[in-house]
Amino acid sequence: MESLSTRTVPGAQAIARAALLLRLVTSAGEGGGALHELAVKAGLSRSTAHRLLSALRAEGLVDRDEETSRWMPGPELFLMGSVAAARYDVTAVARDIVRSLAVTTEESAFLSVRRADETVCLLREDGSFPIRSFVLSEGVRFPLGVASAGLAILSFLPDHDVDAYLGRHTDLDDAWGRPHSESPLRKRIAETKARGFAINPGLIVEGSWGIGAAVFDRVGRPNGR
Repeated sequence: MESLSTRTVPGAQAIARAALLLRLVTSAGEGGGALHELAVKAGLSRSTAHRLLSALRAEGLVDRDEETSRWMPGPELFLMGSVAAARYDVTAVARDIVRSLAVTTEESAFLSVRRADETVCLLREDGSFPIRSFVLSEGVRFPLGVASAGLAILSFLPDHDVDAYLGRHTDLDDAWGRPHSESPLRKRIAETKARGFAINPGLIVEGSWGIGAAVFDRVGRPNGR
C-alpha cells in the first residue's frame, strides 16, 4: 500500500522500490539474489527490477557476480555502513552475551533487531552442537511474528500496534504458511506474553526450533531479541 508521501513526493516511489531491492539483496545471504527472485519478492516486473538494480550498481550500492548473475551488496554499502555503525551499532555490546549463550547452550545464538515491520539478524554465534540450523544468519530479515525473534518483539508491543501490524499484513499466511494467519498468530502472541519468551516449533523449517526473548529499550519498547 502506498503511503501519502510516496504519492505526493516526486520520485518517492522509485526510491522506495530501490530501497526495497537493497534490503532484499542484503538479506539474500552470501550467495546473493537472483533477478527473478528479487523481482517477485519486490512485486516488480523483471525489467523494472533489472533497471533499478543496474542503477544501484552504477552507484556502487549493489554488485553483480559475472559467473552466477546473482546480485549482492556493493562496496559503497560497506562504506556507508561503516559510518552509520558509529551511531547505530549495538553488536559490540551484545557480542559477548550472544557468544556466552552459544557456549552455555551449545546451540546457535543470535541477536536480531526490529526495523519497521521486520527483524534483521545482526549477530550469529554457533555453539558446539554438531547439528546446526542455517535458517538465520547476519542480514537475514523476517516479518514480525515470523520466527522466534519476530514473535517475541511483536508480542510485547502495545495492543494497538499489534492490531495495526496485523491489519497491514493480512497475507503472512500466504508467504509463511497457515500458522501465520491472524487467529493462530494471535494465539501464539498471547502464549508468548504469558510465558515471557517466544517459541518457534519448527514453523519455518521442520525440525528447526527456536526460542526468543525480547530486549527492551529504556522506555520499555521491545526493539531487539
